[in-house]
Amino acid sequence: MNEKVRRALLLIDLQNDFVDGGSLAVPQGREVIAIANRLMPMFDLVVATLDWHPANHLSFASQHAGLAVYDRFELEGLTQTAWPDHCVQETMGAQLVAELDGTEIGFRIYKGTDRRIDSYSGFYDNGHRKATGLADLLRDQAVSELYMMGLATDYCVLYSALDAVREGFQTHVIMDGCRGVGIRPSDIPDAWKTMSDAGIRLVESNEVPAWIRRQ
Repeated sequence: MNEKVRRALLLIDLQNDFVDGGSLAVPQGREVIAIANRLMPMFDLVVATLDWHPANHLSFASQHAGLAVYDRFELEGLTQTAWPDHCVQETMGAQLVAELDGTEIGFRIYKGTDRRIDSYSGFYDNGHRKATGLADLLRDQAVSELYMMGLATDYCVLYSALDAVREGFQTHVIMDGCRGVGIRPSDIPDAWKTMSDAGIRLVESNEVPAWIRRQ
């Protein structure tokens, strides 16, 4: 392996509230856990992001009279989807799924901690007003090539991947390691197209060993 290339795997929001039985369950979300466990030993570094909301987070529909879950509204000058309460700090729903092999995870990045603004991306809040520290962490760890997977394709995976490219990382998204919310039928295919158009390489998990070997 080229010693100048350090590869990291970014696991996005593999938390109880995003799998079956959770308050914001992504369809078939639990299926990606086995893929994560299989891939983690292949990488120099594994980082997990976690939604980590205060109980009164303003992205929650419950905080607004007259708003239903999945309604669109304006929050801090940005278009916001109203979500069910989810991934509240220190609750079981915010914990990583138990089947995930946590011993392989080197660092955890917590996002969505400011009640006034949501944070889909693992790198920044939705307004790019405050960084989570993920980019600095990856640079400190000499990472240049980033693979990512997780939940959900059309939100946190999409925005994390776009920010990774903007931050200068060679970015791959593992397609079969992601599942989407799909509020609108076009949301998931549109997310894949947006990522591809941004220069993000879309791969399948069984292709990852070959990609690692060839570079």
